[in-house]
Amino acid sequence: MHRILAVSALAGLLCGTAFAAEEALMRDSRPGHPAIGAWGVDLAHMDTSVKPGDNFFQYVNGTWLKTAEIKPDRSRAGSFDDLLLLSEYRMREIADSLLQKSGVSGEERKLRDFYASFLDERGIDRKGLSPAKPDLDLIAGLKTREDLARAFGTAGLPLDGPFGIYIDVNDKDPAHYLVWIRQWGLGMPDRDYYLKDDKEIVTTREAYRKHLATMLGLSGVADPAARAAKIYDVERRIAEAQWPNADRRDQDKIFNLMTPSELKAFAPGFPWSAFLAGAQIPEMSGGPGKQEERQVAIAEKSAFPLLAKIFAETPPEVWRDYMTVHYLHGYAAYLPSTIDKANFDFHGTVLSGAPQQQPRKTRAVQMIDNLMGEALSKIYVAKYFPPEAKEKALALVKNLEQVFDSNIRTLPWMGKETREKALVKLHKFTAHIGYPEKWRDYTALEIQAGDILGNVKRATVFDWQRRVARLDAPVDRGEWYMTPSTVNAYYVPNFNSITFPAAILQPPFFDPNADDAVNYGGIGAVIGHEMSHGFDDQGSKFDGDGAYANWWTREDRAEFDASTGVLGKQYDAYTPLPGLHVNGAFTMGENIADLSGLSIAFKAYHLALGNRQAPVLDGFTGDQRFFLSFGQIWRTKMREGSLRRQVLSNPHSPPEFRAIGAVRNIDAWYDAFGIKDGAYALPREARVRLW
Repeated sequence: MHRILAVSALAGLLCGTAFAAEEALMRDSRPGHPAIGAWGVDLAHMDTSVKPGDNFFQYVNGTWLKTAEIKPDRSRAGSFDDLLLLSEYRMREIADSLLQKSGVSGEERKLRDFYASFLDERGIDRKGLSPAKPDLDLIAGLKTREDLARAFGTAGLPLDGPFGIYIDVNDKDPAHYLVWIRQWGLGMPDRDYYLKDDKEIVTTREAYRKHLATMLGLSGVADPAARAAKIYDVERRIAEAQWPNADRRDQDKIFNLMTPSELKAFAPGFPWSAFLAGAQIPEMSGGPGKQEERQVAIAEKSAFPLLAKIFAETPPEVWRDYMTVHYLHGYAAYLPSTIDKANFDFHGTVLSGAPQQQPRKTRAVQMIDNLMGEALSKIYVAKYFPPEAKEKALALVKNLEQVFDSNIRTLPWMGKETREKALVKLHKFTAHIGYPEKWRDYTALEIQAGDILGNVKRATVFDWQRRVARLDAPVDRGEWYMTPSTVNAYYVPNFNSITFPAAILQPPFFDPNADDAVNYGGIGAVIGHEMSHGFDDQGSKFDGDGAYANWWTREDRAEFDASTGVLGKQYDAYTPLPGLHVNGAFTMGENIADLSGLSIAFKAYHLALGNRQAPVLDGFTGDQRFFLSFGQIWRTKMREGSLRRQVLSNPHSPPEFRAIGAVRNIDAWYDAFGIKDGAYALPREARVRLW
């Protein structure tokens, strides 16, 4: 669990594409030729019967949207998804080669045995629930409130519970780590699934009730339906106590320091000492003779007493059933196929709309990428990421930073005092490209052939203990929060750093052989997006050293907030599904970053042109090609369940409105396509201009 601000909603949720990964490998690979089309955009995907001002997303991608098919094991298709499939294909090639390789040792042996243990579906079915029996017996034997809280905090037991605990950087002191505690405990993606009363959500709730009973039945308990109803009632109460998503991303609300003693007094219904002990978190910190109570950060502060009260009022036997279901969900992929299928039937099909599961090998490499990702990525990078790609991406970053500097110096709404501090922050940015400078060491991780559940547990505990061990140590500012094989990018406010994994530095985002306009409209907009996160409504609350500190004058902040408020209302009006609106406050940070990043990338493209006039290619000017590239990277088709899930629980707007919402606020887009009116056209005075 990391508080990073990612460029897309796709990390961990990628679920589909319109063509196989093998087809992606068959793109034009001739030296000096773009991988896509004659200069980097697939013109066959366009629908020029749609006017750009009426729906730019449809104009760029309309023909593709009419013909694309989502694979049955996926819930979406699109540009990000194409690269995800390609990355998965490559990881499978690596893992399969290890199965055939003789004399493997060290990390390669661990990767091979981990991969093979997941592929042994027959062996998993043959063992039944016996590998999980010690954990299930432990759950069944929990008697006291202290027992329950200790189990909720224990790494390697995916039990969820009303509170989630993790270790991250101290916002006020970014040189050190801090224990964070947040609201937690739902089996569905968001509180709205429990509280909203529209038809589709009500149907999903009923399916979830049945799913809870099914999972309890598979665990072997008596009267599963009645016991499942009590689990649902607890989760419903948790949902009612939780904060809505828009509040949860407000930095001014979620950074609340307390000592364990203060927390016990503030939310007395929960055994905090047992919870912290289960998580192996000492309540005291400091060396000999300098011991003092450790501070912890409490996120959704006003929810804590309510959640503690729910915990205290719920009988232990209900919590045991709750833990059993959440355990089976958390480890379903490593348990017998009956449990794995029941888990997918709800979480994969009902929630996301995918009619069938992904291939076993695909799920196996996803698991390794999650639990031993840097060991796998070491091989991935050596095979698939040429050094020159890193140099060219760094050159783009420098170009965008130069434009950002120029913009800040000329912002009409910003005063001198804030401007100087904004420039200091900008020039303290750190960019990480492709892969980390220092790879994670897995020497102490034990992986056993044929023991998939044990391997997953040990890998989970290994990572948690790594975090606990450095709790009182200096922060590792070079740590990566995504693997190089991940198709995504992110900004970390505490590090004031932007990171671009190797897997996203490929067409359609980045192609050294494509037209400059295409690269600036693609990866340039992504780079600008991540830079802009340092200056969005929440990232702007951190200074250049990564500390949560106000560097704004009151007047400048008011000007900025007024403009972002207008932007939020624009997004509130978007309706991806009938009656379902985008939440402009919840998606604000991503919307700001999309708009600002695209604006900066456009100017950086013209900086790269210098005094040259961009040629007209296939009837499109350089400026038009820039915006076509931006529209192309958001090409996406989603199943209805997946789209609803994103709107309700993800801080990124749906891809269609990421493409439309940014361009309609940029004057150059209107000029490029000669737009005078249209469904999404805005009068000049209504356009939001930020960075």
